Amino acid sequence: MSTREFLESRHKAEYPTFVKVLKALPRERFDYRPHERSPSAAEIVWTLARETKACCDLIDHGRVNWTAEPAPADPEAILSAFEKHYAALDERIGRLNEGGWQSKARLLVNGQLFREAAVGEFLWYLFFDAIHHRGQLSTYIRPMGGQVPSIYGPSGDDPGS
Repeated sequence: MSTREFLESRHKAEYPTFVKVLKALPRERFDYRPHERSPSAAEIVWTLARETKACCDLIDHGRVNWTAEPAPADPEAILSAFEKHYAALDERIGRLNEGGWQSKARLLVNGQLFREAAVGEFLWYLFFDAIHHRGQLSTYIRPMGGQVPSIYGPSGDDPGS
């Protein structure tokens, strides 16, 4: 199995866990932040949606320009964007060949080159970052009034299946 095929399988396998965590976030508390310097739940989910879209852009265009973009006010719009971009990325990873995986891509931040690397390297980096943010969100759920789902094993609220 190639690293591209492994990413494809892990990306598909992790989706149900992302959905469990996102569904557990009480919509009326998307403004929750555990500390004044912490991002809100809405901002984190919006980051997930935007990073997933950025991965699509890296595959399609070989570059992405990351700029600040405030989250929509509607939690459902944020969640819908994540789901849409996650599915689009699955499709793109599935059709990506080894040449596309190895092709160079550029990440710009506010128009300035931040990093250049192979598309595959960027995809792994952003996938790990998404899993990190999912873990961050899982710590928000209980203080927001929700129940923490089973992620990789039982939680205090969910014995898992």
